Amino acid sequence: MEKWWNPARQQHWGEVALQIGIKVAIALLALWVGLRVARWMSSLATRGMSRAELEPTAIQFIARVLYVVLVVLLLLAILQSVFGVAPASFIAVIGAAGLAIGLALKDSLSNVASGVMLVTLKPFRVGDIVTLNGQTGKCESVSIFQTRLRGADNQTIVLPNSTITNSEIINLTPDVRRRVELVIGIGYSDDIDKAKGLISALFDDKRILEDPAPDVVVYSLGDNSVNLGVRVHVANDDWFGVKCDLTERIKKSFDANGVSIPFPQRDVHVYHHVGADGEAIPAAALTTVSLDALQPPKKTPDKDPGPDVS
Repeated sequence: MEKWWNPARQQHWGEVALQIGIKVAIALLALWVGLRVARWMSSLATRGMSRAELEPTAIQFIARVLYVVLVVLLLLAILQSVFGVAPASFIAVIGAAGLAIGLALKDSLSNVASGVMLVTLKPFRVGDIVTLNGQTGKCESVSIFQTRLRGADNQTIVLPNSTITNSEIINLTPDVRRRVELVIGIGYSDDIDKAKGLISALFDDKRILEDPAPDVVVYSLGDNSVNLGVRVHVANDDWFGVKCDLTERIKKSFDANGVSIPFPQRDVHVYHHVGADGEAIPAAALTTVSLDALQPPKKTPDKDPGPDVS
């Protein structure tokens, strides 16, 4: 019986290992070079699309998709040329597993489809200030699976593309200007014309645009106040600052000129309770009075005089 460690067999396995090692080394080298080439072609396509003045959103999305496609083609080429795996058989295996993978990754695939919709329909662009799925920020990028926003306090907000297309999309920068709208309530006993004049005097802020002209109107008659609507237009970058400053200045102006800003109030009625001795108990002392003291005195039955022996 031939021993398993005989020199001939040892030489055979050594040759096999050497061949596999060479193939793996060639594959790794080809992969390293191929990834650099794919990255270079993606950046080259990005520069070409930038010269063609395509939108930044479409440029980023197409560049990422191009890079992924090139990487997939690179892997197929390495499997065929180095390891001798036919692309047809490899694609057949991928197709057989595609259904299971598609079901397992249906959410990810929906993100890809949503990303294509966002790039195609263009509800917003990179650099726009938007509200997506309740989150507000400046759009930094739209990738295959997710969209990245930069919040007002400089935090990074990452949203899956599917959640964006399934909810409302509010683009706050379709124009270079934006309207600040405030609702200020005054009392029913206050002079409406006086309040409107005080607010109009605050429109001297240089950040407030003259066209469209700012105005003050009566919005509604509320339960507790007369609601005035203040509407001014500002540049996109000045919206938050003007909103806060104008609100503060209106409050200070009303306080200095005797115009009230009402708030919901509730009337509380306090009743006096009568103790067992018939005297009124002050409301402030109710916490120290036992509940038995608030009960009416119990009537004691008259004593039985006994049988009449007369």
